[in-house]
Amino acid sequence: QVQLAESGGGLVQPGGSLRLACTASTSIYSFNAMGWYRQAPGKEREKVATITSLGSTFYTDSVKGRFTISRDTAKNTVYLQMNSLKAEDTATYYCNALAYGPPYWGKGTLVTVSS
Repeated sequence: QVQLAESGGGLVQPGGSLRLACTASTSIYSFNAMGWYRQAPGKEREKVATITSLGSTFYTDSVKGRFTISRDTAKNTVYLQMNSLKAEDTATYYCNALAYGPPYWGKGTLVTVSS
């Protein structure tokens, strides 16, 4: 059973930065893609950023230029560097991994952007 463990969430002031990490219990080469989704209270879960096994990246429009997704294959970890954070970035952030079958999800890490 593949497990994904997120870390790095917390409380940050507007304009600040956080780096989220998602560590997989298996080699991330096992996955076709990994990514980050977020869900704010009362809203649907949305895709934030993804990275494929070939290194291609996707960012939702609202985070372009502020967030960067990257990976460390030696550590089986995918990161989300979040800069210039805004109040509207407040959400629970979930790690996602796609292989052949249903996607895997982490339990989430809460990011709160507030002064």
